[in-house]
Amino acid sequence: MRTLQSGPVTVIDYRCPCGPSDRPFTESHAKHSISYVRKGSFGYRWLDQSFELVAGSVLVGHPGDEYMCTHEHHHGGDECLSFQYTSEAIDEIGCRAQWRVGALPPVAELMVLGEWAQTAANADSDVGLDELGLMLGARLAQVTTGKAAGTSKLHSRDRRRAVETALWIDANARDDIDLLAAAKVAGLSSYHFLRVFSAVVGVTPHQYLVRARLRNAARLLVESEQPIIDVALGVGFNDVSNFVRTFGRAAGASPRAFRHAARGNRNFLQESGLPRT
Repeated sequence: MRTLQSGPVTVIDYRCPCGPSDRPFTESHAKHSISYVRKGSFGYRWLDQSFELVAGSVLVGHPGDEYMCTHEHHHGGDECLSFQYTSEAIDEIGCRAQWRVGALPPVAELMVLGEWAQTAANADSDVGLDELGLMLGARLAQVTTGKAAGTSKLHSRDRRRAVETALWIDANARDDIDLLAAAKVAGLSSYHFLRVFSAVVGVTPHQYLVRARLRNAARLLVESEQPIIDVALGVGFNDVSNFVRTFGRAAGASPRAFRHAARGNRNFLQESGLPRT
């Protein structure tokens, strides 16, 4: 078990090695949770119901409910990406009454977000894990009720908060900023802030943060002689390989190729596919 994200949404990477020879035991859900099964299979016994979960299924936990996991049919264990929500986050999502379904089979609307979250866990997405956790909770409510989450009209004060927070993110982009920290600056709950910011700015707060870092990196690559590693760390990327991969997707060229292209090296322009001026 490894905690990947904490806050209103805590994200945990679960890897269970149990098999048919392991005796099941009773456990209890501590929080509202959604566990996306990404590999393997296991049985889930909850109240008087039994579920067999396979890759793509989701386990929906309700605080205080007892359950038992079994591993009768699979020797290789299972892996899950689990999203655990505070009570306040559940109130914001607005689906408390729908959190008693036990488990759901592979549902396309949930699977695509589960896989997206896995790419974020692998640092291959510019959307934050906490943001995807809230999106997954809202999508669960939509799937179980058949109704999309309500879209309230944006007030001018919300627009102002979103813009002011975007400016704050831009000014502090080199720092570690998560959804909770940005929401506190805006004076809104995490879920409401995510919806307001995305509606006003057009991207999620984490996407805006990553793009602010990329913008700063592009400027430094052109204007300075700093080594690539110093540029990456200086703008807020903690992992250089993630920076190179993220910048490459955005620019269509590696940071080094971008730097050479910006300085008029025609060979790099031709090799990278960047437009010539």
